[in-house]
Amino acid sequence: MATIRNIGLIAQLRSEASSHIIRYRNGRVRQSGRGLVFWFQPETASISEVPMDDREMTVFVRGRSRDFQTVAVQGTIGWHVVDPELLASRVDFSIGLVTGKLQGEPIERIEGRINGIAGQAVLQYLGANPVGALLDAGPEPLRMTLEAVLATATALAEIGVAPVSVRLTNLAPTSELERALQTPTFEALQQKADEATFSRRALAVEKERAIAENELATKTELARRETQLIAQEADNARNRAAGVADAQALEAAAEAERIRLVEGAKAEAEQRRVAIYRDLPPAVLFGLAARELAGKLETIEHVNVTPDLLAAALGEFRRSAPPMAAAVSAR
Repeated sequence: MATIRNIGLIAQLRSEASSHIIRYRNGRVRQSGRGLVFWFQPETASISEVPMDDREMTVFVRGRSRDFQTVAVQGTIGWHVVDPELLASRVDFSIGLVTGKLQGEPIERIEGRINGIAGQAVLQYLGANPVGALLDAGPEPLRMTLEAVLATATALAEIGVAPVSVRLTNLAPTSELERALQTPTFEALQQKADEATFSRRALAVEKERAIAENELATKTELARRETQLIAQEADNARNRAAGVADAQALEAAAEAERIRLVEGAKAEAEQRRVAIYRDLPPAVLFGLAARELAGKLETIEHVNVTPDLLAAALGEFRRSAPPMAAAVSAR
């Protein structure tokens, strides 16, 4: 915005470098340029200030697709002035000579014209395509179309304005239509998610089954080995018992044979001894008995000799005395 300082009948204007100042006097251009500083007479001057910096405006258009679905387009359009004198001659950019402010709203008029051109191009683009194709293509084809339309728009060229950039930030249907269009995608994604979940569950079940089968096979193998071990232990016990029984039988047989031999020897010796004693006369047997008795007198504490026993012994001695005497005389 230009700064004006009034001093009596004259005034001084000081402008920024981003503004193009045009001073008219008697309907003719007296000064024109950017960043001017000059003195003038307010009673005879008319001054316009045209901004030369790049400007951006917001665009929002709601239209219908070829299949009668509502689609909203939102973005920004950049523009700038290429011919300030031409623009000042077509749009009022005059400023107050006391305040230095624009007296009208020329920027809004220019942006209104740009918005009209852009809106018409957007509506034509939307109406020529179904909503599915619009959403699949996205905003880029529309942006390129809109950029070409603005670049060739005579309504802008004839006032000295040109587009700088076109950016579209959104191309979307209504929320209801968007939800309806998203439903198949959501359903497909949900179906894939369910399939993935089912696959994970099936895999988990398969793994659990494999683990259970492995555990069962392990238990079966352990049971089989335990059965074999028990059977082996039983065989070993039977073998040990059989061995012990055989050993005991052999030992018993050996012991029986030993006893048989010893007892047989004892019996045979006893028979021989008895046979020897059987042929001896009673007196000899009595003498032997007396000798045997004398050999054990150390262990015998006392002997009871009764008259009957003494009489029997003497009688036996008398009966055996003659044969013994004859035997002695014969020698």
